[in-house]
Amino acid sequence: MTATDPALTALAQGWCALSLLHGRIESRIERALQAGHGLSAREYSLLDVLSRQHDGEGDHLQMKQVADAVVLSQSATTRLVTRLEDRGLLSRYLCPTDRRGIYTNVSDTGLALLQAARPTNSAALREALDAASAEPDLAPLVRVLNDMKAPAGT
Repeated sequence: MTATDPALTALAQGWCALSLLHGRIESRIERALQAGHGLSAREYSLLDVLSRQHDGEGDHLQMKQVADAVVLSQSATTRLVTRLEDRGLLSRYLCPTDRRGIYTNVSDTGLALLQAARPTNSAALREALDAASAEPDLAPLVRVLNDMKAPAGT
């Protein structure tokens, strides 16, 4: 393949469109969550991921799994967890079966904030997608997202 290969050019254009759409969505969500709830998009994402883990033995996510889910390095995820713990939104405790493991749970305060922020997140996402659907380069991506079905059980 060469730099002038039409397939490579189309692929690069598609990637640019996807990156642009992602940036616009993230920016819209970030502004809405900050203004309405004092949360960053990453903080919201972390609370959301952790709220979906099950209580009980063996059902907690390892820090690497959490980091992968929120698309951060493990060290950045640990710093984010610490910030949210300092705000009383999370708590950490030792794994009862492996004292080297540390679990993280969303506190009642964190769950209440997350519940309040979910409609804001959804509305900001919808607004960003609606705005992007009016742009010819982004409209096909928005159609794909709108056509996606949620996995069973979510």
